[in-house]
Amino acid sequence: MNSDKARKWAEACFKKEERDRDGAKAVLEYQVEGHAVREKTARLKVLRLDKEAAEKNQGVAADSDQPLVARKRANHGC
Repeated sequence: MNSDKARKWAEACFKKEERDRDGAKAVLEYQVEGHAVREKTARLKVLRLDKEAAEKNQGVAADSDQPLVARKRANHGC
């Protein structure tokens, strides 16, 4: 009977360690995915800001011969 308790205790310890390892693996995967998302978001933000700056510079150059009111309306979409 004593060896039966020891076996059950060992199995419970093994299962607990296995759950802990799986949990640690899940946390690590979550952190890696979060880092990848933040990195991708930052890269896309830089691309978007570059595009907006290029469009603004192109729009200012094209609108430079228009009156100020027309340029404001063209740049604000009103």
